[in-house]
Amino acid sequence: MRILYGVVGEGMGHATRSRVILEHLVRRGHQIKVVVSGRAHRFLTERLAHHESVTIEEIHGLSLTYVGNRVDKSESLKKNIKAAAKGIRKNINVYRKVAEAGFEPELVISDFESWAAVYALNHFLPVISIDNMQVINRCKHPADVIGKKSQAYRIAKVAVKSKLPGAYHYLVSSFFFPKVRKKRTTLVPPILRDEVIQAKREPGAHVLVYQTASANEKLVPALQQLPYEFRLYGMGREATEGNVSLRAFSEAGFVEDLRTARAVITGGGYTLMSEAVHLGVPVHSIPVEQQFEQELNARWLAHLGYGTWSPSVDIEKIRDFIERSPTYASALESYPRQDNRMLFRLVDELIERRARGESRPVRLDSPSMGGYDD
Repeated sequence: MRILYGVVGEGMGHATRSRVILEHLVRRGHQIKVVVSGRAHRFLTERLAHHESVTIEEIHGLSLTYVGNRVDKSESLKKNIKAAAKGIRKNINVYRKVAEAGFEPELVISDFESWAAVYALNHFLPVISIDNMQVINRCKHPADVIGKKSQAYRIAKVAVKSKLPGAYHYLVSSFFFPKVRKKRTTLVPPILRDEVIQAKREPGAHVLVYQTASANEKLVPALQQLPYEFRLYGMGREATEGNVSLRAFSEAGFVEDLRTARAVITGGGYTLMSEAVHLGVPVHSIPVEQQFEQELNARWLAHLGYGTWSPSVDIEKIRDFIERSPTYASALESYPRQDNRMLFRLVDELIERRARGESRPVRLDSPSMGGYDD
């Protein structure tokens, strides 16, 4: 089948997860055209260059500017407005190129990416949504997890709901599995890189720290107040500052530090959190401010006993978390670990159903981590 695959470029988690699915689609003999923005374009180009059945087009996408541990909304808006005209022209050119290249997609898959969804709408093509964001809108979250329904929650729910409406089916990747409340929705385990699946857990003494916003300069001085070894990624520089080792990003090095970590301190991003949970590494989450999706991940993490969270860098909470990390590691032993085979079966089933001309399936036959009316 000819598949148009859209990948959102803000954050690298979408790219690493999409690479896993794209490589599976290649093995199944499909022809794929990928549209992707931001840093994700370079990543996927490098990883998939040797596959003749995959072509990649760069599109323009929105980007965020961080100050400390929050999104600077005004600077983000200014930056995106400044780039809008050029970006729109670029996206129109890519749209025309795809439409006129003779590729003629039969199906669209989107990892929370709108360009491909618009193309599908204009060409009357079905869309399969594969991402973690739809858990906000398509699942029911207990009050003791979600807390008071804040403005951030309401905004996030509306934004997610409007992103890919009316999809053929929604595969929602998650390390927590709430009740599905909407039709055509199936929960799948975290989408994991082969490097993580093959990694063997061997806890050491160091704490792995991943910082999304390199502008958060308060983090290093805070960690230096604690009597532990920290290996910090994401600051954009290499240095050793007391007990904090700032490291340049390396996939192999990062996975090695993850599998041997005593614990992890990170934001609320889904990818690292789900990889740590899979490996059994306790997590303390500090979500980016006013990012409800990250806060939801953190709340579920604490609810399940896999770690803790705090709205900002709190030295005493971090100290307590590290000291109690064996307790969280014990809770993680009961986590229902899966590789990617369940996901692949579900993706294959959807493609086969579409190839047979079936209408949008309310539920799927392949085993999953939860679905409508399960």
